[in-house]
Amino acid sequence: MERADAARNRAAVPAAAARLFAEHGVDAVPMDQVATAAGVGKGTPFRRFGDRSGPAVALLDARERELQDGILHGPPPLGPGGPAQERAAAFVAAYLDHLPPHLALVPMSETAAPGARYRIGAYRFWRRHLTVLRAGAPDPEHTAHALPAPNSSRRCCPNSANDGCARASSGRPAQ
Repeated sequence: MERADAARNRAAVPAAAARLFAEHGVDAVPMDQVATAAGVGKGTPFRRFGDRSGPAVALLDARERELQDGILHGPPPLGPGGPAQERAAAFVAAYLDHLPPHLALVPMSETAAPGARYRIGAYRFWRRHLTVLRAGAPDPEHTAHALPAPNSSRRCCPNSANDGCARASSGRPAQ
């Protein structure tokens, strides 16, 4: 069982990082500033999260779980009950809507341990979801991995300030 102070710190560090990232930008926030804002010792964020990419991965995981909840419990076509092809298209559209506000976190998450971005629980869920929806199609595993890949931060948006880039890469107009 996790100690109460450890549980508080586990929640406080990403919350402080989110506030600071929003105020100053992801690249401008050192871990000691995150520790101070979270009210923890300077070593705590490093022990819990490794480096700045750790809180970014934690934040993305939490925010991507919101999209996951829509897939599991939302109305069709994103949620259960719609035809597989419509659900897959709705997922891609929802993912492209989800990505632009989080673009500053994506490149940071991609600098974590190799492949960390793809080990986030929500990402694994999305990949499995698309694999199931594409059952019967040629190589559904490849398609499930490849659909979100062009929208990684570096491939899609080398300049993450361009919030219309994810939609542009899909042929959808930026709003």
